[in-house]
Amino acid sequence: MSATRKTVTLAALLLGSGASAQGTIKIATLSPLSGALSSLGSQVRNGTQLAVTEAAPAFAKLGLKVQLVAFDDQADPATGTAAARKIAADRQVLAVIGALNSGVTIPASAALNSSHVVMVNSASTANQVTDRGLRNINRIVPRDDAQGPAGASFLRGTLKARKVYLLNDKTAYGEGLANEVERRLKADGVKVLTNEGTEEKSDFTAVIAKIRLQKPDAIYFGGVYNQVGVFLRQLRGAGVMVPVVGGDGLDSSELSRIAGPGARDVYYTTTAAPVDSLPSARTFAAAYRKTFGTAPQGFAVFGYDAARVALQGVLAAARANGNRAPSREQVERAVRRGTYTGLTGTVAFNSVGDRREAKLYVMKLSGSRATLSTTVKVQAPAR
Repeated sequence: MSATRKTVTLAALLLGSGASAQGTIKIATLSPLSGALSSLGSQVRNGTQLAVTEAAPAFAKLGLKVQLVAFDDQADPATGTAAARKIAADRQVLAVIGALNSGVTIPASAALNSSHVVMVNSASTANQVTDRGLRNINRIVPRDDAQGPAGASFLRGTLKARKVYLLNDKTAYGEGLANEVERRLKADGVKVLTNEGTEEKSDFTAVIAKIRLQKPDAIYFGGVYNQVGVFLRQLRGAGVMVPVVGGDGLDSSELSRIAGPGARDVYYTTTAAPVDSLPSARTFAAAYRKTFGTAPQGFAVFGYDAARVALQGVLAAARANGNRAPSREQVERAVRRGTYTGLTGTVAFNSVGDRREAKLYVMKLSGSRATLSTTVKVQAPAR
């Protein structure tokens, strides 16, 4: 960094502290930084920025610089895969945090696999993310086959629903989640009226008409906040007041803004812990506010923890490599084998890259306020 640059800027955050000329190591983020999901994707990037800045002194002791490079996947599989190819071509990139959406993570991780670029994922829950057995993909959040049953148990046990109308957004994430909910509800004797896929974003009149006719006790929507928020506003406007439950795609402060008066009696399971439920996150939250001028949400916490896993894996590989920049293969092995302590607890992976033990959080949305309803411990399938 030039000696004339004396002020602390975003570029300084990305570059971290100074180090000698042995080499620069890059950590990439892959998340939506533009478009409808940019509020979530920016949290992943920002959490990673803080982790990179904190880790810079440890890299400097080895004579290395660590730098963050952020890629915008626009929540689009083709865009994310193209970005992954650019990442693979830059030999200084040793790890990727991302993607946000399962539909992007699946093809992007495949594109990076042959180059051994390790991914530590902080948000994608589709079973296929790890079920393919790729060595380069790991995640710190539970799978759909944990989140789906948790949502189904909440519908049956807490809400006492006996008839449920399922919707999904026809993505790998939303459809996979709704299918897991359907499977558990049927096993528990709950009637599933339908499991309907819809890509509608603005006019849910036809869907709501069918819901009114079938009179469910509750609705489950496997989707993301920008679509579900519009649905909620129109659903409540049509006088349908039954509870609506969803997954972690609803975990955004934007949901209540989009839903307006429809943001009532809404519940969602989330893999991202509410920041105020994590006493260990207080220092992180203060640093986040100071750096970015806003309070962090759960996706920022998990982005930070995923980045810390990747950074510790890179450092472990560098030390084992004689305090020199390690190869991608060395980092890939170190990340999968390691055990890490983060804001969200201990992180250790099974043989396919799923976190061995994790938590799910059930949130209740009333107006603009989301409060913790309950916490569920989950374990990854034995592998």
